[in-house]
Amino acid sequence: MSDGRWRRAGGTLIRVISVWAVSTLTMLALAGILPDFQLQADDGDTVTRTAFTAAWGAGAFGLLSALVWPVLVRALLIVPALVLGALVFFLNGSLLLIALRLIPDGRGDANPETAVVVAAVMSAVASATSTALAVRDDDAYRRRLSRLADRRRRRSGTPQTADGGRGGPPGIVFVQLDGVGHDVLEQAAADGLMPTVAGLLSDEAGHRLTPWTTDWSSQTGASQLGILHGSNFDVPAFRWFEKETGTVMVSSRPASALELQRRAIARTHDGGLLTVDGASRGNLFSGGADQLALVLSMAARLGKGRRSRAGYFAYFSDPANAVRTALSFVAEVGREIGQSVRARVRKEVPRVKRGGLYPFIRAFATVVERDVVVAAVIGDMFAGRTAVYADLVAYDEVAHHSGPFSRDAEKVLTRLDRSLGLILKIADHTPRDYRIVLLSDHGQSPGETFAGRYGLTLKDLVRAGCGLPVPRRAQRTRSASEARDAVRIALHRPVAGEQEAEHPAKSSDPVVLASGNLGLLSFPDIEGRATREQLDRRYPALLGTLAAHPGIGFLLVGSQRHGSVVLGPGGAEVPVAELADGEGPLAVFGAGAADAVRRTDGFPHVADVMVNSMYDPETGRVHAFEEQIGSHGGLGGAQSRPFLLWPRTLTDPLDAVAADAPRGASPAGPGGVPPAGPVGAEAVHRVLARWLRELSGPQVPLRQEGFTGAVRVDEPFPAGRPLPTGRPLSDGPVSDGPVSDGPADAHVPVPADGPDSGDAVPDPGDAVPGPRG
Repeated sequence: MSDGRWRRAGGTLIRVISVWAVSTLTMLALAGILPDFQLQADDGDTVTRTAFTAAWGAGAFGLLSALVWPVLVRALLIVPALVLGALVFFLNGSLLLIALRLIPDGRGDANPETAVVVAAVMSAVASATSTALAVRDDDAYRRRLSRLADRRRRRSGTPQTADGGRGGPPGIVFVQLDGVGHDVLEQAAADGLMPTVAGLLSDEAGHRLTPWTTDWSSQTGASQLGILHGSNFDVPAFRWFEKETGTVMVSSRPASALELQRRAIARTHDGGLLTVDGASRGNLFSGGADQLALVLSMAARLGKGRRSRAGYFAYFSDPANAVRTALSFVAEVGREIGQSVRARVRKEVPRVKRGGLYPFIRAFATVVERDVVVAAVIGDMFAGRTAVYADLVAYDEVAHHSGPFSRDAEKVLTRLDRSLGLILKIADHTPRDYRIVLLSDHGQSPGETFAGRYGLTLKDLVRAGCGLPVPRRAQRTRSASEARDAVRIALHRPVAGEQEAEHPAKSSDPVVLASGNLGLLSFPDIEGRATREQLDRRYPALLGTLAAHPGIGFLLVGSQRHGSVVLGPGGAEVPVAELADGEGPLAVFGAGAADAVRRTDGFPHVADVMVNSMYDPETGRVHAFEEQIGSHGGLGGAQSRPFLLWPRTLTDPLDAVAADAPRGASPAGPGGVPPAGPVGAEAVHRVLARWLRELSGPQVPLRQEGFTGAVRVDEPFPAGRPLPTGRPLSDGPVSDGPVSDGPADAHVPVPADGPDSGDAVPDPGDAVPGPRG
């Protein structure tokens, strides 16, 4: 054995002994503190004997944790994820009881409740000690990553190259910060809340920040479907009613998500952005990836849901990870309760109810889902996968209930930034180079709820306009939440509630649905799309009541005379074909609003009446039709302005969009003003697909001035003034997806997901060695 190997073996032995010694001292300390935990015989022992007993027990517990724990987690993969998280403490305590039984002469003993506490403390201390020792030894840390990469490479049959595998084409990791708007990210970086993002922006050779504009439906279902599958055609909102089947489609319901994915694939004839060696983590849709973890659309497929949850195993197979996440979960529940009480005591406004199960839902989104998704991404990078797309929903969930500019939301951004920093540092140790792209699917607009401001819900207002009975007291409208439904999936519970809350008591009653500040009215007993003339004959006061209400910005309704019309305050009425930005009911909604409304008007499942709330351009506020003080789903403000943060080595997004535009088409948006970024989720898909092709094949350099005809000017961080954005009408099929082996017009089914590797991966709490003086 060479001297280098002897030194490495010696260093490993020293670390094992150090962790063992610290665990032994921890066990001795706990035995002295806890009355129901003993390491001595009933008549007492010498100090030496007690220390030997503690060392024996700590060693046995460590071996059981290393050897038995992964097997237990793998066997319990069928258990709901949150139940598994709760079982972590009891399983760990059971292992400690077994370890105590292995001590000679039966000197170790503890009550089951005490064993749970002792096991949790010992796991946390051992993990902290091991991490601290790894941080002090860069070589040891890199060897750990290298061994993991080699193990995965051998399992997959990939040969080792002379340069460690980093000489091939780079891979790409897309990290979606759900709900983080362009301006929120820029401000958080400038204020020091997100130092990792600030570092990317301040590096002239690093990344550039570009805004993009959502479709009218500014929510995850429409945006992510368009980004991952190239088409969000006929997705008018987060939830909508389909008359032909009598079904309420909900983007966060597994069956609905699977159907939306199927429709997108049938329309584009492409499996998705991730069909070539891809991984989808924590998303609503698979993107055609082979490797899946916590993908909602796959939870609806028999045999796929369990594999989609396999990402839990990669994380919870390490008992220290499990204990740390469980403790963080409890701490986050306490943090939310404290913040909610503080908001009530200070009488902060606007404010929504945050009791019931919400603290647990928030903790799941901000702790469990974040940790598992980040660990899965790290595992994908170690495995050298070509494309990874992951969604972190923490900010979106907190901003809905605390506000997009609240202190609560800012703290979540800081914790997300630490996770991004871990991913960026890990990229230095992976078997291939990676380009890291950050993006969001939408932003959030602040504002008091419609019911809080006016004392009645949209449903109440609709029923009043129809001459139907209205409850004396306004009832809450259910809040759309991907995290809430993800919790139900994790618990193996059906995503329910819409059937009771949204379906009409009578077939003649209207169906009223809310999607942030976008409302949808459908009349089940009117075949096809109801027209203004039909509604005026049946409910003469309805449309006038809605259009004149101060909390409503405009309505879209079909018309026998004009095709479709937009109605606004003061009796304003504009045919959809004549809509123009900056005029009429859409005057305050900015560039691209007219095209967005026109596109949605052409959807087969557009609601009979589409209702967009008011928007105040001076304050940026809107009124959500559900219980959210930070909302998205319609037009108005920051919700329609997400971001792309991309490496400068890739093609500029505007150039990529212009290169794919029909020959002779003008890159200018509405009013002749060039857009500041891509317009619509389908355009973002084309940009990401182009980047994938650039990294996997020969790169064609673009002209220095770019296809848009403007010389590139990189402004110093923070970025300068944004340009007005526009939205070209684009609802046709998209054919510009990842390169596949089959014919371009062949239907590419969503691949069955393969099981994830069971190898342990570093968790998001691991410290990463950095430069030291």
